[in-house]
Amino acid sequence: MAPSTTPHPAPGPDSPDSPGRSDGSPGQTPYFARLAAERPDIALCRASSAVARAAEAHAAAVGLGVGPHLVLKMLTDAGPGSQRVLSDQLRIDRTVMVGICDGLERAGHVRRERAAGDRRAYAVTVTDAGRAELARAERAVPGFLDDSFQRLTPGERRQLTRLLGKLLGTADG
Repeated sequence: MAPSTTPHPAPGPDSPDSPGRSDGSPGQTPYFARLAAERPDIALCRASSAVARAAEAHAAAVGLGVGPHLVLKMLTDAGPGSQRVLSDQLRIDRTVMVGICDGLERAGHVRRERAAGDRRAYAVTVTDAGRAELARAERAVPGFLDDSFQRLTPGERRQLTRLLGKLLGTADG
């Protein structure tokens, strides 16, 4: 009988032939755990993606997207600002910021007016309805953070925040 020409699938993560298999036996380390230990860039990207997915799911449940939430928060905390300043400070692409502001304006959460010093720019101001929407959404944030970072102690969360600030160049130390 001739040898089979049917290709065999690559071993899956639970296959005995898989280099990333972890069956609980001593000396076995899942591949991703090893990779994450060697490559903090990969670990940070994967952690960031997981938290971003959780944040979007949380935002959908609350009814206010992550971007709109951040815009309302900044306007409430820092006062009126241009779309450019919002974009730069929140690190949101300018074309995306226009869409966010359009949606917030349609919902009555912000008001856009021509900036006094630059007729090409818009000053964005949060409305009372926007403040109320932000307050509603903010009440859900502590639960989201507790769920998302439940594997970390409060001290580890503070340390993570400090380290991320250092990586992003937004904190001393």
